Amino acid sequence: MARSTARPVIRLKSTAGTGVTYVTRKNRRNNPDRLVLRKYDPVASEHVAFREER
Repeated sequence: MARSTARPVIRLKSTAGTGVTYVTRKNRRNNPDRLVLRKYDPVASEHVAFREER
């Protein structure tokens, strides 16, 4: 099955400045803006906002 361009792979980078990243997919049609999720940063040992990087 082919990968769709509507759901690209994106990288989420920590806003705490630790350099930690997560990899996920998003639906460009429903979320055209940059994605921001609160996830756990193991270096900072707390939940912080992770922003989509391009």
